[in-house]
Formats: sequence, C-alpha cells, structure tokens
Amino acid sequence: MTRRDFDPAQMSSSDFYQLLTAVVVPRPIAWVSTTSVEGIDNLAPHSFYTVASVNPPIVQFTSVGKKDSLRNIQSQGEFVVNLTPASLFEQVNATGTDFPAAMSEFDAVGLSRESSTVVAPPRVKDSPVALECRLHSTLELGDCTLVFGTVVYAVVSTSVLDGDHPQIGLLEPLSRLGRNEWGTLGSIQELRRIRAKDWPGHFRAAGQGE
Repeated sequence: MTRRDFDPAQMSSSDFYQLLTAVVVPRPIAWVSTTSVEGIDNLAPHSFYTVASVNPPIVQFTSVGKKDSLRNIQSQGEFVVNLTPASLFEQVNATGTDFPAAMSEFDAVGLSRESSTVVAPPRVKDSPVALECRLHSTLELGDCTLVFGTVVYAVVSTSVLDGDHPQIGLLEPLSRLGRNEWGTLGSIQELRRIRAKDWPGHFRAAGQGE
C-alpha cells in the first residue's frame, strides 16, 4: 500500500479541514433548533455530533465559528436536536444556508414547527425524533465551540418504533461525508460483540499460563 503524507503544520487549516471531513465519516447530523432573545426560531445542521455521556444523558455538537445556534444557546440555555431523515434531505441542506439572524429557517425552507414539551425552542414536526436539551456547558477549542446539552426529554414517532425500540431502517438517517457528499443508510448488517469468555479457541487471560 502506497501512502501520501499530510502534515497539518504544512497545510492551511481549511485544506486540512477538507481532509478530516473526508475521512472522519460518516458523521451523524444534529439538526439543532433554537430560539433567539428576539423570538426568532433558528434551525441549522451540525455534522460534528455525538453522545457525550450516558448518565446523565448528554449529547454534544460542535459549532465551527460563532453561529446563530451557538449564540442562541448561550443566551437562552436550551435547544432541540432533531433527527435528519432522508425524506427531508433538501430541507436539511437548505437550513445550512447563511440566512440573516432575523430570518427563521423554518419559514424560509417551509418546515412546520411543533411545540416542545420541556424547552422553549420548537421541534421539527416532520422529524421522527427530537431530543430536548438544556445547556450543560461549552468548551472552546481553537475556532470551534463544543456544546454539551443534557437531554431532558425525548420524543420518537410511533411510526419508527418496534415496541420501545427505534428501527434504523425506518428512521433512515442522513449523514455527512466529504465535500458536498451525503450518506444515506444503505445496507444494514447485524453482528453481535463477542465477549472474552466466548472467544473461540484457547483464549488465555493476560499473565495466565498454559
């Protein structure tokens, strides 16, 4: 295998960013809805997103630069993470447009709001999942801000549930790849994790003799 070297110290930050986002894939998308002090509902996709803690339940997304989502969260202390289904592909992409802060992406893109149960910002009505969050903390790293939100309420459409469990094939989540590329679910494979005691062959714990 022939490899090419990429040294971030010898590259512009934007060029290395393009490399990182092309190889750290696929990335789930936090479709973040917030409300400003003036009462404007903002909605924007953030593709640096993950679960940060199980107990308490905390999700995390990264704001690259100081965007409306971040400003609203820091001033109001609440936000909603909506799942981005493939059926709303065009709308998800459109909410990434740099509209002025006084314009609501809900209205510009034509998405319906739904009142949240615990927090003030609305949910995306046609998204099958919404996590209502209160700001836990933020962490600034370079030109980015990591936003940690405690999940205080969650709703899932019954149309994507098998009993109490959301079905991935019904959720059909979008993901971000490199450049202007997006990912859809594709084929699904199931594979159970193997516990050490079930490992095939003559497994020996570290330090254990024959």
